[in-house]
Amino acid sequence: MGNAAVLNNTSTSTAQNIWCYDPEDVSSNGYKVRNPLKFPAPLMVFQLSVISLTSLLIDAGLKPLGQPSLVAQVLGGIVFGPSVLGHLESVRETMFPTRGVMALETAATFGVLFNLFVIGVECDSKRMFRPGKKAIIIGVTVMFTSLGSTMALAMLIKHFIVLDPLLAKALPIVAASQCVIGFPNVCSLLKEMQLLNTDQGRLATSSAMFCDIIGLTLASVGFIKLQLEKEHTVAQKMGSILSPLILVIFTVFSIRPAIKTTLRLRPEGKPVGENYFVCVLILALLYILTAETIGQHYLFGSLVLGMAIPEGPPLGAALIRKLHYPVGKVLYPVFLTTSGLKTDIFTIHFKSLWVIALLVLFGVLVKIVIMMIITRYTGLTIQDSVILGLMLNARGICDVVFFNLWRVSQALSDEHFAVAIMLSVVSVMVVITPLIRFLIRALEQQAPTMRRTIQHSKPDSELRILVCVHDLQSVPTMVNLLEASNATEQSPVGVIALVLIELVGRAAPLLITHNHSQGAIPQDASISLQIINALRQYELAFESCVTLQPFIDITHYELMPEDISRLALDQNATIAILPFHKHWEIDGSIGTVSRAIQTINTKILRKAPCSVGILVDRGILKGSMATLSNQGNIYHVAVVYIGGPDDAESLAYGARMARHKNVSITIIRFLMFGYDNARERKLDNSLIEAVRYENSTNENFVYEEHVTRDGVGLSASLRGLENRFDLIVVGRHHEDSPLLVGLGAWSECPELGVVGDFLASADIGLTASILVVQQQRIRGKLMSRTMKPVVNNQDGQYPDMNNAINNGISTPRVSVSSDHPRWEITIDRTN
Repeated sequence: MGNAAVLNNTSTSTAQNIWCYDPEDVSSNGYKVRNPLKFPAPLMVFQLSVISLTSLLIDAGLKPLGQPSLVAQVLGGIVFGPSVLGHLESVRETMFPTRGVMALETAATFGVLFNLFVIGVECDSKRMFRPGKKAIIIGVTVMFTSLGSTMALAMLIKHFIVLDPLLAKALPIVAASQCVIGFPNVCSLLKEMQLLNTDQGRLATSSAMFCDIIGLTLASVGFIKLQLEKEHTVAQKMGSILSPLILVIFTVFSIRPAIKTTLRLRPEGKPVGENYFVCVLILALLYILTAETIGQHYLFGSLVLGMAIPEGPPLGAALIRKLHYPVGKVLYPVFLTTSGLKTDIFTIHFKSLWVIALLVLFGVLVKIVIMMIITRYTGLTIQDSVILGLMLNARGICDVVFFNLWRVSQALSDEHFAVAIMLSVVSVMVVITPLIRFLIRALEQQAPTMRRTIQHSKPDSELRILVCVHDLQSVPTMVNLLEASNATEQSPVGVIALVLIELVGRAAPLLITHNHSQGAIPQDASISLQIINALRQYELAFESCVTLQPFIDITHYELMPEDISRLALDQNATIAILPFHKHWEIDGSIGTVSRAIQTINTKILRKAPCSVGILVDRGILKGSMATLSNQGNIYHVAVVYIGGPDDAESLAYGARMARHKNVSITIIRFLMFGYDNARERKLDNSLIEAVRYENSTNENFVYEEHVTRDGVGLSASLRGLENRFDLIVVGRHHEDSPLLVGLGAWSECPELGVVGDFLASADIGLTASILVVQQQRIRGKLMSRTMKPVVNNQDGQYPDMNNAINNGISTPRVSVSSDHPRWEITIDRTN
C-alpha cells in the first residue's frame, strides 16, 4: 500500500489509528471519477479554504464589537471541531477526517514556526536587553508576583478541594500560564487596536520584551531538564546543557556578523535580491532541525535565528514583506484554528470549569492589582496602571503554543485543554479588549484642553512650531517658513522637528529624542540625520532666539497622527506644520502622491491640540531661497482673507511675519458685493484694522480689497495672483458665503478647504507655495475669533483696540489716504 503513519485521533478517545496511503495516489482525477476529498492534496486545500473563509466571516462579525482577530480564528476551529459541527459524524468524516489530521497539523506547524521567526526578526534586540528601568521593574514584578500568587492559589485549591487526578495535575500548569507576558501577545493586540504608540503601549511592549528573555531562558532550562532525564552518561548530560548555549553564542558572534557583513557588501540603495531570501529560509530550516537535534523545541531555533536577523531595512523588512501573507494570513491562522478543532466542550465537567475559571480570573486581577501597587515606583497614575495591567494580560500565540505542548505531553487532558483555551485565551481576550478601548477613550476625554493658537498667544511669548518632515525635498521650504516666522530675542521661535519614517521590519514603533550623539539612531533612519542637520543649521544661524528639539518617529502610517498629536500636546506647540501629500516636479507637473500622508493630515486636522498648517511645497518651481541668510532678498507673502477663525489665525501668522524686515506682506481681503453681515463685517474690520495700524510705518506692507459678486469673480481674482508671491497663507474653513458657491464642487483635497484646494490645483499655474491654516478646534468645535486680536496692543499705542474687539464692535479706523506710499488699496468691482 504505502507508508504507514501513526496519528492521534482528534476525538476524546486515546486510541491510535493507523492509516495507510498510496504514495502515488495523492490527488484525484476529478469528481466524476473519484471523490476529491478522499485524497490528501484536495482535502488539505479544501480545509485551508474553509478555515480561512470561516475565520474571515467570524472576524467581520466580531469587529464591530471590538474583538481581536485571534478570537475569530480560534472560534473558527471550534465551529468545525467536536463542539459544534464536528459533533456530527457526517460533517467530521467529510470535512475534517482523522486521515487528514497529519497534513493539516504539518501546515499549522510551519505556520507557527515561521510566524515566530518573523516575530524574532521584528524584535529589537537592543530594546530587549536594555528596556529601561521602569520596564524592568514592571516586567519582573508582575511576572514573578503573578506566578507566585497563582501557584499559591493552585496549591490551596488542591489542598482544600477534592479534585480528580487529571485536574490536580493540570492546575499547576494553568496557574503557571497566567504569569506569561509574551511580547507577541501584547504586540499583536496593541497593533490591532492601534495603541502601540501610546505611552501605555510603549511601556507594555518594552516590559513584554524583557519578560520574553526570562521566559525563553526558563523554557530552555525546562527542556534541558527533560533531556537530562533521558541521558545516562555525564558526557551526554553535559552536551544537553551546553549545546543550546553554544548555539546561541555561535549565532550571536558568527551568524549575525556574517549577515551584516554580507549586507554591507551589497550595492548601496539596491534592494535585497531573491538569493538572500532563499538563503535565510534554508538557514531557518537548518536552525529548526538543529534545535530538535540538541533536545530543544523546534520553536527555539526559529526564534534564535529570527532575533539574529538585523531588524528593519533592507533584509528584515524584505523578509517580513514576503512572509506576511503566506504565513501571517494563511498558515498561522491554521495553527490557531487547529487548536480550536481540538477543543471539545462536551468533555468539560462543571468542577473543572469553575476551578480553572477562578484561577484565570485571579491571575488577571493579580496583574492589575500589582500594577496599581507599584505606581509609587513607576510614576504612573492609577488609570494608566489599570490600562497597563490589562495590556499585560493579552493572550495569543504564546499561550496557545504553551497549552498545545502540555497537551502533546499529556500533562493536559482534552478536557482541561478545552477549558484552558476557552477561558484563559478566548474569554480573557473577549473581556480585556473592549475594556482597554473604553479606558483609553475615557482617559483622552479627561485630557485638559488649552488655547494653543498664534492669535491667542501671550504678547512676546515663544512661538512653538511643530514641523513634520517625511523627506529631504520639503526641508528648504520648511526652513524658509521658519525664517519668515520672525524669531527675535523678545519673541523667540521654538522648533520641534519630527522626522516621520514608516515602520517596516520592526514590531514595536520607536519615538527617539535625537541629540548630538548618533548611537541610538537605527540604520533605517539614517536619512533623518540629514534632515535634522539641515534644521540645525537654521538653529545655529539664530542661536540667540531659536531652539531646536528634534525627534524621530518610526511607526506605521496609521499610528503617526497619534504620535504627532501627543508630541504637540507634550511640547506645548502653538502650530503644527504638516507636508502636503503631493510633490511637484521641476517642470510644474505633479510627481509623487502619497495617500497615506493625506490620511495622516486629515486625522491631524480632526484631533490636533493646536493650530495646524498644511504646507503645499512648490519651492522647486522658484528655487530654494533663504530669507534671513541672504539679507538682500525679500520674501513675498500673501494672506488671503475672507472671514472666519481660520482666516483670523492666518492673519495673525502673517502679522508676525510682517515684523521681519526681509518679508513683504500683502493682505488680500475679498468682499461680497451687496452682501453684508453687520456683526461679521465689524469683527473682520476690527482684526484687519489692528494689523494695518501696527504696520502703518512698514514699507513692506500692502493691503488690498477685492469686491466680487460670486465664486466666478473670486476664482478669477485668485488666478490673477499669478507669480507675485513666494508663499500664500489662507485659512482652511470659511463661513458660509455666496463667494464660495461652485468652487468646492470639484474639490480634490478636502483637507485644504475650498480656497486652499483651488490654489493648490496644478491647473492654476501658480508657483507660490501654499500654507493652509486651521485654527485649533476645542473638542472638534470652531471657536470665536473675537476672543483676542491678531496683534498685540503694546505700550498703549492703541488704547481702545482690545476693549473694542472684546465687545464685538469695530475699532476706530486709521485715516490713511489711498495714495499713501505705504498702502495699496485695490478695489476690484467685477461686473
